[in-house]
Amino acid sequence: MKEPVKKQILELKAKKNAVILAHYYAPDEVQEIADYVGDSFYLAKIAKQSTADIIVFCGVYFMGESAKILNPEKKVLMPDITADCPMAHMVSPGKIEELRSKYDDIAVVCYINSTASLKAKSDVCVTSSNAISIVKALPNKNIFFIPDKNLGNFVKECVPEKNIILNDGFCPIHAAITAKDVEDEKQSHPNALVLTHPECEKEILELSDYIGSTAEIIKYASKSSCDEFIICTEDGVNFKLINDNPSKRFYFTKNRPCCKDMKLNTLESLLDVLQTEKNEITVSDDLREAALIPLDKMLKLAR
Repeated sequence: MKEPVKKQILELKAKKNAVILAHYYAPDEVQEIADYVGDSFYLAKIAKQSTADIIVFCGVYFMGESAKILNPEKKVLMPDITADCPMAHMVSPGKIEELRSKYDDIAVVCYINSTASLKAKSDVCVTSSNAISIVKALPNKNIFFIPDKNLGNFVKECVPEKNIILNDGFCPIHAAITAKDVEDEKQSHPNALVLTHPECEKEILELSDYIGSTAEIIKYASKSSCDEFIICTEDGVNFKLINDNPSKRFYFTKNRPCCKDMKLNTLESLLDVLQTEKNEITVSDDLREAALIPLDKMLKLAR
């Protein structure tokens, strides 16, 4: 049933010189047909390097927005323009201004999972894979980490020499994983290692054998001699984990973490956007120029 849709997608992609980028949390069939699959940092780099005329971003809105900021001359489309990330909005510009007035030397460090308007008010962007190294590299003693309090707290504990001020934002999907959920899985699978995304609550991190970004979790599972893992992140990562490690077993908590916004990126919506070229991401020149500064700084520091 899906084969005719896939065939049309591939034909249109070639005809229009388009590239399909998909986040690890997108549905399996979308990851399967994408040219590149990865976490937000990897996809940001790919978007910057792409020679395609059209970028189709199978993710959530802030990802398409970042791709447009990095590639103003390209057309950036999203299969579903309503796919959003609640955490991306979880800090007010007023709060940023308040902290800037309180500390002379403060650096506003913005998780890439945020809107362009928040990036524009920040000094540098980070991802879950490079946040620690970038915060360490900054000359500033005072850091306001936005918008995710859980990733921010993880960085704070890893970089105790800095005064890291936390915001109260969070990812609803990761925050919904409870210690009891993980304990139950550990009881059912006593030999399994717990691999956790730092967007999870501190109590989950404390139960974990490894903490890392989505890409780092995949890499760890592939290299580990262990063959059973409890995965504390969004369930879309299971597709890559199984494909890379067919002999290993992966378990998720009973209340399986699933981002409904990410799952809006279906094959049908992907085909539709290639046919119609609707759902184009637009960013004003002023906003793009302001948001590009912290994104470019991240790409440079992360080298």
